[in-house]
Amino acid sequence: MAAPYATVPKGALKQPTPFKIEVPQSQLEELKTLLKYSRIPTPTFESLQEDQKFGISHKWITEAKKIWLNSFDWREIEGKINSFPNFKATVHGKDDEAFDMHFIALFSEKEDAVPILLNHGWPGSFLEFLPMLQLMKDQYTPQTLPYHLIATSMPGYGFSTPPPQHRELGILEVPAMFNQLMLDLGFKDGYISHGGDIGSRFSRILAAKHEACKAIHVNYGLISQPESVPNSALNPIEQAGVLRGQIFTREGTAYSLEHKTKPSTIGIILSSTPLALLAWIGEKFLSWTDTDPPLDTILESVTLYWLTEGGARSLYPYRQTFASGMTVAEDPEFYVTKPLGHSYFAKEIVPAPRSWVENTGNLVFYRQHEHGGHFPAIEQPVLLKGDIEDFVAQVWKK
Repeated sequence: MAAPYATVPKGALKQPTPFKIEVPQSQLEELKTLLKYSRIPTPTFESLQEDQKFGISHKWITEAKKIWLNSFDWREIEGKINSFPNFKATVHGKDDEAFDMHFIALFSEKEDAVPILLNHGWPGSFLEFLPMLQLMKDQYTPQTLPYHLIATSMPGYGFSTPPPQHRELGILEVPAMFNQLMLDLGFKDGYISHGGDIGSRFSRILAAKHEACKAIHVNYGLISQPESVPNSALNPIEQAGVLRGQIFTREGTAYSLEHKTKPSTIGIILSSTPLALLAWIGEKFLSWTDTDPPLDTILESVTLYWLTEGGARSLYPYRQTFASGMTVAEDPEFYVTKPLGHSYFAKEIVPAPRSWVENTGNLVFYRQHEHGGHFPAIEQPVLLKGDIEDFVAQVWKK
């Protein structure tokens, strides 16, 4: 049961509200009805390629639809989510606009426990971190857990408030909400932020703009190759990663451009039929990972997106760009002067070699793994957990 971990730290300035996932049965029945009548197109030369070279194959989507419709059990997933303490807390954006932020937390009873914020990206969610949180629950008790672990759902994702309809969310706004959440939970003396995908971007902004964020660990970063670092200076794993990144940039970024330039169109498509959402997100889980994740892992993420209207609500971060054209990792404004840790997973979509990451901040921890891709919290939770723990042990000063 979740109760032993549900106690909020004594120093919390504001008490979050306990939250339980209970999707109305009518939503689940609507999902099944729409899925049942979603048409799978006649096979084509492209869709018959089972290596997914041209995207989701006809065979995969046919089998995935059958399992999703007939044997997938969302209530079982709800039970798994609710076995962890869930909360909602009110944070504020521009002009003091209120947002309810959903998060899962394992709070420690240790006075010197280290607060760690866990940030997801697209098409991820707080679900990514459940395997690692389960490892923590298995290893520690509330009395011995060395950390406070807070896995958030950013606005528009999961059970957090959707983005405003009357304006865009600014690139600095969501990290500021994360920072407010951590301060409200009583961590004014400092916390560490971890992130992958979009979460790595927000972690860098937290480090650059918010004093309470004392260090960050990431497993992703869009970084251009410095002119001073030739490929010959990279080790074989990094050289293979550079090639992998070049292939992804050439063949795998069309989705991102669509999200950035025509989010309304793709948002309508992804919200019209669950089969479209399954194909769009399923492709990323299959092509961005080292080995294909279990189908149930993909289905639970896609179901969460469907039930919370994430197909349209989650695209706004792709519009958050700078006039300079630089990524957050490359922009001097967000150079990380605080301790920076980076975990390199060889099958990441755009892996960043050590010498590239060193140009973006005070890199004090870098560990390279031969296995794992874009979703290491799902693919390699033991490795990611170990990296975060080792990074914390190295940089956190009691």
